[in-house]
Amino acid sequence: MPDPPVIDLTGYQQILAKYHGKALVVNFWATWCEPCRDEYPLIVELASEFKAQGVSVIGINMDDDSDMNLVRRFIARTQPHFPNYRQKPGIDLDAFYRGVNPDWKGTMPQTIFYTRDGHIGGYFLGTRPRPVFEQAFRDLLAKPTAYNDLNRDSSNSAGHS
Repeated sequence: MPDPPVIDLTGYQQILAKYHGKALVVNFWATWCEPCRDEYPLIVELASEFKAQGVSVIGINMDDDSDMNLVRRFIARTQPHFPNYRQKPGIDLDAFYRGVNPDWKGTMPQTIFYTRDGHIGGYFLGTRPRPVFEQAFRDLLAKPTAYNDLNRDSSNSAGHS
């Protein structure tokens, strides 16, 4: 399996454009992030379960180049059946975070739910239990345009989209 392609904010926006018209879930993860390592297998399972219903999933790895052996092993172990990319080394991470989601300050994992019209329909900062993720996937399918009921940080306070 080849290493995930490297992207910057422009590359990320190109990926989003490619999925315009589809329900899309983007999970940001890193091998150094224990909650990410715990959550990622759940994302892999849900991606398989909801693919036939029209939800696409991609992963964005936030590890440094020095951790690529860990990234390769993690991907080989979890066997995602969706594309993974990784952040381009040396980019301005704060600008990347703001460009992806103005409310994101780098907390991981972050999962963003894009409606078919290409807008952020909601996001999770931090982890969630499986039933909450399942409902978020179902809600994404039920709503073709942006909605705000998923916007919660890890303490469940209201976020903004």
